[in-house]
Amino acid sequence: SDRTNGQYLKNLVESKGDDAEAIGTQKKRLAMLDLLIAASREGLMTDSDVREEVDTFMFAGHDTTSMGICFILALLAEHKDVQECVRNEIDTAMQEHEGKITMKLLQQLPYLDRCIKEGLRLYPPAYSIARTVAEDIKLQSHLVPAGTTVQLYIYGVHRDPNFWPNPEVFDPDRFLPEKIRTRHPYSYIPFSSGPRNCIGQRFAVLEMKAMITCLIHNFYLEPVDYLKDLQLLMDTLLRPAHPIRVKFIPIHKINNVSKSNTNKL
Repeated sequence: SDRTNGQYLKNLVESKGDDAEAIGTQKKRLAMLDLLIAASREGLMTDSDVREEVDTFMFAGHDTTSMGICFILALLAEHKDVQECVRNEIDTAMQEHEGKITMKLLQQLPYLDRCIKEGLRLYPPAYSIARTVAEDIKLQSHLVPAGTTVQLYIYGVHRDPNFWPNPEVFDPDRFLPEKIRTRHPYSYIPFSSGPRNCIGQRFAVLEMKAMITCLIHNFYLEPVDYLKDLQLLMDTLLRPAHPIRVKFIPIHKINNVSKSNTNKL
């Protein structure tokens, strides 16, 4: 940006819809890095601040998302009825979008969205976070003095029976709109919450949706290892002590076999 005197950034901000259509690109919104550079030029962020945000997005968002996908696929493999509902929703949406996975398609998968949320409830990759208390806080009979580092155990919050009846059960309908409205807003915090929540939350969910959509559309999932036998490792992230194996069966092969048997009859 400095080398070009901000010309490209300026063009992105000033470009109109008609101009964007003329060159076949969409310039109405700035990318995250463009916004960070703009904030840096206005003196709102240092180069170090920009680098830390990019590091968070690229590195903190890599392993967390992949582990979330692994746990959710394992859950879908074990719950065939849920998997089939997800597949029906995806297949219907794919037909409406000519078989293409687009941003619009990913935003039209409410049941898959609920499955992802329930998967992140049971197995939040960032199972614990720390915060430094800025001022004295009274918690019932306990005083937490300013400067104290507080550990927030997200895994435990997500399985608290006060908020989640039968907390060990995988039930995507926990995230129906009417149930969300009656639940404490901080009973579900896979991406933290408040002013210091995860900056990549929406991007991470879209990544998971895109990957799971593609896999469920093309494969039947069957469990090899079961989550009840899983030994969890409380590492930097929540991860299995041993790999979770899931069997992927190509749908087109199953369909071809079915057609072949029908022809024989």
